[in-house]
Amino acid sequence: DAHTLDVVRQGAQYNAVVAEIPTTVSTAYAHGVIENSLFDAATRAGLSDGTTMALIQLFAWDIDFAHDIQNGDRFTVIYQKVQRQGQAITDGPILAAEFDTTGSSHQVLRYTDAAGTAGYYTPDGHSIRKTLMRAPISYSRISSGFSLHRMHPLLGFSRAHQGVDYAAPSGTPVKAAGDGRVTFVGVKGGYGKCLIIDHGGGYSTLYAHLSHFKVGMHAGARVTQEQVIGFVGMTGLATGPHLHFEVRINGVARNPRTVPLPNATPVLVADRAAFDSVAKTLLAELGTGGGARVASAAGAGSAQANAH
Repeated sequence: DAHTLDVVRQGAQYNAVVAEIPTTVSTAYAHGVIENSLFDAATRAGLSDGTTMALIQLFAWDIDFAHDIQNGDRFTVIYQKVQRQGQAITDGPILAAEFDTTGSSHQVLRYTDAAGTAGYYTPDGHSIRKTLMRAPISYSRISSGFSLHRMHPLLGFSRAHQGVDYAAPSGTPVKAAGDGRVTFVGVKGGYGKCLIIDHGGGYSTLYAHLSHFKVGMHAGARVTQEQVIGFVGMTGLATGPHLHFEVRINGVARNPRTVPLPNATPVLVADRAAFDSVAKTLLAELGTGGGARVASAAGAGSAQANAH
């Protein structure tokens, strides 16, 4: 889609030329206020589904989009749009974004280092990526939270529930919460079919009640964050299909939704001055709209757009 093929007949022969279609990249700006749902607000703000999903992924480390989002929450996005012959054909990466939820504000900035590696960071240079994900599954609801005293639905007596249960249809893919090495794959008492990953630094995660494991999962296997490792089921002591997920630090179970998680590598000292310059510019554009395309989702679906 970025090239044309021109074939010209000259006598008994044909000459073919492949020409590149001129491509331009511009900066776009969108702001939305959630009234019904995030996707509704994002659509009215002019964001594509792909850019909306990218926005969710950027903030998923700190915001539980299934439970924390409320009407009145706001987002601002600066991103690239790719055009050919005056027609927008796709969205490029998000350059900067801000998400304001009740009582908290989160900002992310894209920075490309001298080696050409791009990443997303907070304004103070910390990577937005955490070494572990809080929810390794796309789920519909939390069916049971972390508790030291919970009445077990099958056993009929109170005992600690050392993880979070994410209700989801059988067969829903379960992803590794972080990079690591599989230490257990098999049946483990009331956990049913269970998989445990050692992430180093004293951190480990446990995934229970699985219907089956992804092919290739075995003790000693290396996995990467967001790699599919198994599928939701209801094996073991389970009343319905769900994922039981635990985070352990030095063998002690901690609440996956609230436990502090270590960040990935921050901006290197050698890149700090360049990063600070980029961050200053992007933060200013977040606050002013950067003179770019503006689309507002506030009010009764009103929107205005200005070309940049």
